[in-house]
Amino acid sequence: MIIKAFFTNSIGILTSRILGFIRDLLTASILGANIYSDIFFVAFKLPNLFRTVFAEGAFTQAFIPAYARASKKARFSTIIFINFLGFLLLLSIFVTLFASLITKLIAIGFDQDTIDLAAPLVAINFYYLPLIFIVTFMGALLQYKNHFATTAFSTALLNIAMIVALLLAKDLDQYEIVYYLSYGVICGGMLQVIVHIIALKRRQQHKNIILSYKKLKTFTHNKTKEFYSKFFHSTIGSSTAQLSAFIDTWLASFLVSGSISYLYYANRLFQLPLALFAIALSVALFPSIAKEIKKNNTDRALKLLKKSFWILLALLGISTLIGIVLSYQIVWLLFERGAFSSDDTHHTSLILIAYLIGLIPFGLNKIFSLWLYSHQKQLIAAKISAKSLVANIIFSFMLIVPFEAFGLALASTLSGFILLYLTLKEFGLKLFWQRIIKS
Repeated sequence: MIIKAFFTNSIGILTSRILGFIRDLLTASILGANIYSDIFFVAFKLPNLFRTVFAEGAFTQAFIPAYARASKKARFSTIIFINFLGFLLLLSIFVTLFASLITKLIAIGFDQDTIDLAAPLVAINFYYLPLIFIVTFMGALLQYKNHFATTAFSTALLNIAMIVALLLAKDLDQYEIVYYLSYGVICGGMLQVIVHIIALKRRQQHKNIILSYKKLKTFTHNKTKEFYSKFFHSTIGSSTAQLSAFIDTWLASFLVSGSISYLYYANRLFQLPLALFAIALSVALFPSIAKEIKKNNTDRALKLLKKSFWILLALLGISTLIGIVLSYQIVWLLFERGAFSSDDTHHTSLILIAYLIGLIPFGLNKIFSLWLYSHQKQLIAAKISAKSLVANIIFSFMLIVPFEAFGLALASTLSGFILLYLTLKEFGLKLFWQRIIKS
């Protein structure tokens, strides 16, 4: 079941990433690496950060164990859905009203003219967040029933929508192009919601989110309060790589024009093997691990973890080696055309190498953190992630001056090694050696 789910997720992610690279190829060709591409990536950074945390981390890691333990699953899931969606809609309205301030916080190095250009785009892109929460919530219900295909393939719809937007706008002014891209993001989110609704209805799971408010009022809030606590801790614990990339963008706004774009394109390439192997495997593995832990079947859970570890280590090791050796050729093949110059290729490929060095630790951490989440140790995972993030910030300030954007990527990688070590320490270094490596 896990291997089947892994391949389903991998194929879905691969399909989405291929379309994503086509999207990035068109973006690089049409916009290049300049102020207009920078302001779009800044506008897309915040919802994309939350999308990654929701879809690939915090929400699912907190929701599935709590959902498995809930005696009244339909009522539990409905009240979580209503509360989250209401909060995110209010947050989106707040971002719309204070878009300039939010933009300044995201890219503090931008001057006022650039902030004025980026602020409307930040407001538009942020409405992708409530849409992707709906997708993530429905995806978690489907995953609990061991259905992974809809969620795995649905991200392709976002990329298709953005590709269509680019093609429609390719002959327009560059600022108009980024507007088209932003509305493409919203259209993609709507398409993702629609396919998940269809999948839920086919499996008769849609009843979980259409209970009447009258019934909800009789539901005990103890389980939901516990869930929110676990979710908050999971948010911190699962978002280290995303927050590191966010910090990179923030600090890169002080560097020369194009630095944000270099980091974006390199990080996109780094995320491919991470998503294709580590995230796909962890998504497939988590429901099984959580259910075995609930049954107190530790031996079975460890066997699943060991098998996943060796598969993932081999895949990530090969990906790292190929990526580092062929970094320049990969960037050249994918991006160097149109407005994307050979100098842009050089800078992006160097940053890609810095990111790829951290592929193995970030990837392996994905599956070992599942052990902590399955044991309801979200708070401990959050503390580990916070320590790693602090280390990343320290390394970033140390390396940004001598190495600029390359130094920011290297800082992120160094924090990944710290993250994996601390996670394995909590898992148990002795247990890791005896049950994962040696046995």
